[in-house]
Formats: sequence, structure tokens, C-alpha cells
Amino acid sequence: MIRHLDLGPTPFARLRALVIRKQNRTIGLSGHRPGKLYGRLGCRAGKRMKPENRVFFRDEHEALAAGYRPCAVCMPEAYKAWKVASSTHKSP
Repeated sequence: MIRHLDLGPTPFARLRALVIRKQNRTIGLSGHRPGKLYGRLGCRAGKRMKPENRVFFRDEHEALAAGYRPCAVCMPEAYKAWKVASSTHKSP
């Protein structure tokens, strides 16, 4: 997980360099720290996040391991699967 503020004084240039690497893709998803959710980099809901609340993940496995859930806006199928899986793990 990489925090947005850790990218330095020119975060968008550094972010672009990390995302564009095709062979060794460092960043594939973004997340919202307080809400513990992750989604695609171009998600309309994610674009409204404050930089201090934004984090980045390599892939879904890293985001799920950190305790984040899929975004219902840009990843509806993954969100539905997560919701079903999380509801079956709760005890009555």
C-alpha cells in the first residue's frame, strides 16, 4: 500500500510513472483509507477523494489483505461477490 502523500511534491507525475509501467505494474487500484474501500484508478467516486485519504494498491489481493472492500460504483460484480462472502462469514 502506498499513501498518496508519500509520492512527494509532484504526486501526479510520480503516480503516472508508477501506473504506466506495463511489465512491473506497481499501482493498479486506489483506495479510501477512512472508508476502507478500493476501486479502479479512473472511478468517478474515487476521483473525489482528498489526497490525504487516498492509498494505492498493486492488485485486488493486496487491497483485500489490507482489509479493504471493492467499490460498488466501479467494481459492482466484485462488490456483490464480496458482500455475499462477508454476509456468510457473520454468525447469527
